[in-house]
Amino acid sequence: MLIETTINNRRMALAIDPDEYLVDTLRKAGFLSVKRGCDTGSCGLCTVWVEGKPVLSCSTLAVRMSGKKITTIEALQDEALEFARFMADEGAEQCGFCAPGFTMTVLAMKRELTNPTEEEIKHYLNGNLCRCTGYVSQLRAIKKYMGVEV
Repeated sequence: MLIETTINNRRMALAIDPDEYLVDTLRKAGFLSVKRGCDTGSCGLCTVWVEGKPVLSCSTLAVRMSGKKITTIEALQDEALEFARFMADEGAEQCGFCAPGFTMTVLAMKRELTNPTEEEIKHYLNGNLCRCTGYVSQLRAIKKYMGVEV
């Protein structure tokens, strides 16, 4: 089966299986920042944007992406680097495995929420798991990145 979609502002025709998940399609197309983690939509490693909204690619059928605009972290390098600096400054460095999906979620949150409360930030991040850090330093970094009082 062939679908046409836009990935990182580039029109692409992709051969997929009818039951293929988006994570597999993206990785086959060379977007290796999209990671396979839990395969249940629970960890956030596979987060990409579809039409500007965060989506778990491990639980999204690729066939549903026909005609849609998909964004991976490869298209957001400047924003991702800016956020990474906030993470490093707060001692919230990560091994890198969960970082792309986590960063995609944070960048989407920044676009969607203005001056969020700590509870709104935590709610938005629900489902993003990290095994390298405690979440306290990540939360401090996110608040500073979002311009929220710490």
